[in-house]
Amino acid sequence: MSTLTIAAVQHDIQWLDQTANFSQLEQQVENYFKENDAVDLLLLSETFSTGFCVNNKEVQEPEDGGSTLIWLKKIAQQYNCVVAGSVLVSQSDKKVNRFYWVFADGTVEHYDKRHLFRLGNEQNYVEQGCERKIITINGIKILPLVCYDLRFPVWSRNRQDYDLMINVANWPAARRHIWDTLLKARAMENQAYVVGVNRIGNDGNGIAHSGGTVIIDFCGELITAAPDNQEQIISTTLDFGKLKKFKNDFPAFLDADNFELT
Repeated sequence: MSTLTIAAVQHDIQWLDQTANFSQLEQQVENYFKENDAVDLLLLSETFSTGFCVNNKEVQEPEDGGSTLIWLKKIAQQYNCVVAGSVLVSQSDKKVNRFYWVFADGTVEHYDKRHLFRLGNEQNYVEQGCERKIITINGIKILPLVCYDLRFPVWSRNRQDYDLMINVANWPAARRHIWDTLLKARAMENQAYVVGVNRIGNDGNGIAHSGGTVIIDFCGELITAAPDNQEQIISTTLDFGKLKKFKNDFPAFLDADNFELT
């Protein structure tokens, strides 16, 4: 196994203003790379270009690619890395909350959010994703999740098919303790590195977000974290040789229960 250098962007999403969000993120990322080396993976939050405005019918991009996907491709090529973040994309008479993964060569993979946030009526406007995906970068296998997915451990259970779990979110400050706790729990129970990327600021519905962007090791220990309520990019290089050694020394996964998802 190898290493993977990750940068996670914590920022304040401007409601329904793609132009402002692209401009702000470009400046934030440019400033980061002036002082830091290249990364393999640059992570953005859930609905990073618009905010979590699922009930607005006008906020959805074409399935064959819209302005946000074009922008992601530009950033991926510019910084020669994979860039990933969630976008609302048209599908049938609703839309999907699509977690795009854009490679520097223009290749695109995606995961559609499985668990829809009932309290926010997401299911009324968004189609449920049905495929659990594993995305590979530099030989490292990654499980992508979006926000509310974090609450459902069966969906994210490691079948020894991933080394790193990544969740991008618009997780409210009112339930921040749950976010912090579940990220650590998922790391420990699945014996995997975990990255959580969350926004800050108030959205167009007046819901506050305090951040909580973190990188956690396979024992649930914090590697690095962004300060609350501040825009910042955090980064680290994960050593998957350490993960392999830990699992060899403590192979709890061998005693896991077999199950099937339907």
